[in-house]
Order: sequence, then structure tokens, then C-alpha cells
Amino acid sequence: MFVIKEKLKSVMLSGKECLPIIEGGKGVAVSNGATSGAFAAAGAVGTFSGVNPDRYDADGNVILNTYTGKTRRERHEELITMGIEGGIAQAQIAHEASNGEGRIHVNILWEMGGAQAVLEGILEGAKGLVHGVTCGAGMPYRLSEIAQKYNIYYYPIVSSMRAFRALWKRSYHKNVSLLGGIVYEDPWRAGGHNGLSNSENPLKPEDPYPRVVELRKFMNDVGLNEVPVVMAGGVWYLDDWEHWLDNPEIGPIVFQYGTRPILTKESPVPDAWKKRLLTLKEGDVALNRFSPTGFYSSAVKNAFLQNLEARHQRQIPYVTHPEGVLTEELTFGPRSRAVYVELQDKDRAHKWMLEGFDEVLKTPDSTLLFVTKEGAQQIREDQINCMGCLSHCKFSNWKDHDTYNTGKKADPRSFCIQKTLQDAAHNIGDLENQLMFAGHNAYKFADDPFYDNGHVPTVKELVERIMTGR
Repeated sequence: MFVIKEKLKSVMLSGKECLPIIEGGKGVAVSNGATSGAFAAAGAVGTFSGVNPDRYDADGNVILNTYTGKTRRERHEELITMGIEGGIAQAQIAHEASNGEGRIHVNILWEMGGAQAVLEGILEGAKGLVHGVTCGAGMPYRLSEIAQKYNIYYYPIVSSMRAFRALWKRSYHKNVSLLGGIVYEDPWRAGGHNGLSNSENPLKPEDPYPRVVELRKFMNDVGLNEVPVVMAGGVWYLDDWEHWLDNPEIGPIVFQYGTRPILTKESPVPDAWKKRLLTLKEGDVALNRFSPTGFYSSAVKNAFLQNLEARHQRQIPYVTHPEGVLTEELTFGPRSRAVYVELQDKDRAHKWMLEGFDEVLKTPDSTLLFVTKEGAQQIREDQINCMGCLSHCKFSNWKDHDTYNTGKKADPRSFCIQKTLQDAAHNIGDLENQLMFAGHNAYKFADDPFYDNGHVPTVKELVERIMTGR
């Protein structure tokens, strides 16, 4: 083990010297004012989520989001209002908990519905309490412009040099002084939504070192030599990263932790979630592409993901008139609608129907999906209740601007991400049947002696542990 204190140096982050540790900004109430304030109080950078952050009543109880609007647009406006109120509340909590130490950041997903309105509303209502904004899940070209308007630092999240180069050339070169850092998020190892491109193989993880070296080279070429890279995704023991420290190919480096802060006393997630993390084995977190965002995401393999995978397998291509090998007539529904499929697929369809998957839904890709009546009812209900939480939603065909419709059929192979993430965060229903985002190193909770006997540390204890290199 190397002498961590000699190599792990403090870094200027958002205008203040901090430990080179940043809390990852997990969405939907998972990173909040309590966790981010505690990270800041420990001398690091705390990040609360600006994605559907919790609000509280006069007694400090969480106010669950409810919607009264009759249309998607009306509910979308309610979502924005609640998001701003929650974000301001979390910023205030974080500020008070920080004791004037460290820095406080807010995290925004650019592809969430009303992202710019929510971000600006939080920054307007919490002036002086937030020092930086991290933003990914898309290409946030306007991030530097917003940062300049509110005089805070900005930290774009990218998964390749090419993505940052595009952001730099289009807009970021106009506002260099507030560029606090570039977050490189490993698209194979990070939890939540991942930035894998169509040219990258989700089954073949690449070494982050040459990818970050490529990013740093471009940064140096445009004069960003002193701007730190924030390594996110796959970070656990810092002594595994010794060769990154004091390395001119890497330059100033900071490490972001997303999954480990979930298992802390300050973390607001239910105890069942924390206990589940302690049981994970290597391979229990998997990449999937069921998210209504269209992005890959990493989550715990549980009944929720297994059901989505099984649903995905129960689909066959069809046409409305005989064509090529699609010549076998298949009828379904109360009106006995006829379509044409392959012979082998007709046999499969009849088998699924006999098994109870006798409701047939059409997908945007000209396939038929076979689900139970209860499953079909739930899908339709969730689509009808859409509150516009994404800028573009495959599941409901919502879009948060122009026509407010993607122009494509709603995709029943996906799911309402807002609903399941809210339920998971607030202990509603069985966690096994909810989406649990996690990084691929989450299995290390079970291997790391720091968590022996189910130990759940405070954030301060976690930061101290990280700084030992182990």
C-alpha cells in the first residue's frame, strides 16, 4: 500500500481547496442535503440530486409527489414546481450541515423533463448555497451559459474525449473560468444511466486509463491543463489508482463515489436497500437497455429486471399483409385482428397465450409483445399517468417541448422510471420488484472488511476510510 497522504493531494474545487473526493449525484432523492452536507463537512464535495428531490412538511416529513393535473403538460408543470421546491430545500439542508466546509454541488440529468427550468429555479432560490453543478445524461450544451448566469462552477459528465470535444467546441470554450472539472464516467462500470455509444460493446469493458489520457491530452491542447478530471465509475480502493496520481498523462485528478455513499447512516434510502447492498456478489449488477431514456443503465439484477427481460423475449415481428417469410395468419384480441408472422413464431405465440400471456401489445419496431391482462393494464395505466419526467420518453412517447409527443408509438417494453425510482427511494412496495441502480463494484460491500458485521458508517467515517487508500 502506498502512503496515501503523500500522493493524494487536495484540489481546488469550485473555488475552495478540498479533498479530492466528490459524492456522486444520484437521482430521485438518493443523494440529498444530509449526505451532501456531510461530505462537505468532511472537507470533500457533496452533491445533492436535483432530479425529483424530496420536499418536507413543517414537521420534517417527506411529502410524496402527487399530481392533480388532468393532462401530461399540467402534471409536467407540477413536477417542475415540486423539483424546484425540493432542490431549494436540499440546498438549505446541505448548507447548514456543511458547517462552512467543503463545497456543495447539485446534480442534474440533462435528459430529465424540464431540466433547465428546474436547475435555474434551484439556483435562483438557493443563491449562495450551491457552488457547482454537475450534469450528464445527454449533451448539456447550455450548461456553461447557465453557470455563467449564476456565477457557479460547472462539471459536465462525459464518457469519452469526443463527447467533451463536441461540448467544448460548441459552447464551453466561451466560459473557461467557471469550468470546475470534467467528470469522466466509466460507461461500463458506473451505476445508473451510462454513456455507451453505439460503437462500443456493452459486453467488453475498456480500460479507463487510455480513455482518460486521451481526454487529458485534448484538455491540455486547449489550455485546460489545471482543470481536474473527475474519475467516476468503478472507484473503490484508492490504492488501486496509485498509478494515476502525480501522473502527467492524467494531470490533476479527483475521484467520485456514487455507490458507496448509499450505505451510510446519512443516506435516506430504506434499510432494505442498504441490507441488499451487503449481500451482492460479483456480476449481480448488470447493464441493460430497458430505460425509457434509451440509454444503457446499470442496476441490480432482481425480479424487476428479470421480468423486463422475460417480457422482452416474448415478442415476435409481424406485418399486416403477407410478406416474405411472414405469411402465417395470427389473430388476437376481442376483434380477432389478423396479422402475419413466421410459422415458428405463430407456434411460440400460441404457447405464450396458453401460459396466460394473452394480451398482445404492439411496439414501435413492428413487433408484438405478449403480456398478461394484469401486466397490460399496468402498462397502460402507467403510460396514461405520465407526468413528463423525461425530455423524451420511449415508454409514454412524451416530449417536454414543441408537440409534447415524440411522434412514435409508446413502447411497452420499457417502464415508468419515475414511478419505480420514487417507490424504491421511499420504501413503497417490495424492493425486489423495483429498479435499484448501483455501480458494478457494489459486490465489494460484501468483501470489504470496513463493512464487516453489517457496519454502516457515517459519511465522515467513509471519507476517512477512503483517504487511507482502502
